[in-house]
Amino acid sequence: MPIRKAHAVWEGNLPSGKGTISFGSGAFEGAYSFGSRFEAASGTNPEELIAAAHAGCFSMALSHALALGGHKPTSVKTDAKVHLDKVDNGFRITSIDLACEAVVPGISESAFMKFADEAKEGCPVSQALKAVEINLDARLLQVV
Repeated sequence: MPIRKAHAVWEGNLPSGKGTISFGSGAFEGAYSFGSRFEAASGTNPEELIAAAHAGCFSMALSHALALGGHKPTSVKTDAKVHLDKVDNGFRITSIDLACEAVVPGISESAFMKFADEAKEGCPVSQALKAVEINLDARLLQVV
């Protein structure tokens, strides 16, 4: 299996410094700062990148599990929210909320939820983030 890489550079102190984060593949490079991480300034931040990774991984894991179970998904869309909170004298990622909507013809709600719960526990990013509470709101959409 390939090894995935990323690179970050930070210049200056925490409150007034700035940095860039880039993917080894070259698919993304973004600026980050104290303001983009702890306030509402423009730019990216590590938690946003974790959210993107988790949403992508969960969507792929659920799609794969459904297909292996004989249920070909039309679409699986996932949003992830990473909660960064002030804890004691520092900051900590306290939880991640996954919100998923999927179109899967011919599957029951209970079967879908079983696959979704298994994907939440089994996707590689969930596995890596086991120290954090992961909440899942999965919805099976009906095609009309």
